[in-house]
Amino acid sequence: MVDGAVALAKRYKVSDLAVGLTIVAFGTSAPELVVNVYAASQKHYDIVFGNVIGSNNFNLFIILGITGLISPLVVKSSTVWKEIPLSFIAALLLFLMANEFLFHEKYLLSRIDGLVFLIMFGIFLFYVFNQLKHDAEVLEITYKPLSTTKLWVFIIIGLAGLIIGGRLVVTSAIDLAKALNVSEKIIGLTIVAAGTSLPELVTSIVASLKKNNDIAVGNIIGSNIFNIFLILAISSLINPLSYNPGYNRDLYLLLGGTAFLFIAMFTGGKKKLDRWEAGLMLIIYIGYTYYLITWEL
Repeated sequence: MVDGAVALAKRYKVSDLAVGLTIVAFGTSAPELVVNVYAASQKHYDIVFGNVIGSNNFNLFIILGITGLISPLVVKSSTVWKEIPLSFIAALLLFLMANEFLFHEKYLLSRIDGLVFLIMFGIFLFYVFNQLKHDAEVLEITYKPLSTTKLWVFIIIGLAGLIIGGRLVVTSAIDLAKALNVSEKIIGLTIVAAGTSLPELVTSIVASLKKNNDIAVGNIIGSNIFNIFLILAISSLINPLSYNPGYNRDLYLLLGGTAFLFIAMFTGGKKKLDRWEAGLMLIIYIGYTYYLITWEL
């Protein structure tokens, strides 16, 4: 789908910047979006929140942990001072809105909250647009020229695959929860979250192996912001989302992990995630997952 969409955009002389901001960025977040749209429409709210919060924790602890072990990650000043704090603000806003601190009744993510998230997402896109205009080396998007027939075949098959795959993920997660006698919340936080984060995992590992730290880190932080400000926004506009306060524990982990990443930029190597810090993040997540499963069982 991404190959076809990029080829279509380039055929109509759309800039690399616009392609990167829309098609490529959407590509790694598409699984979370499709799964959440279907889950929200079917009122499986534990899968909606479990997918987003679980994906963000998986991105932060597992993907940055693995890529940081492959190679210490040097981070740009703009990521340290703007993007990491913004991802913290996104998680904090989710916590406040879902727990009645802002706007509405307790334990509900309403359509008003969704509109606030969409506005924040627009501000984030505006920031990224301005940031990329000054980073010419990031603007080159590689793509394969495709014939008109192949281009549309790629797009249609890709979209169909996403829609069918998203439905299968949700229905299979529900069946698995029943078969294992565990909650949809646990399935959403673990299996669904890890599955929908695979594009980010592959992208960041390849970027790390190529020593492209900006993409390795920016992909993760950007995805975490996307997941809350865009995907939860769309999900809550489809149906107001009933929130399970049990997710507060997982949000504490996300907030703590994001704060740790920010602090790590000033310990050891400056503006760098060192291997020992990446390893510590992996250990924390493994311990957290073990606690989740044993507590549920």
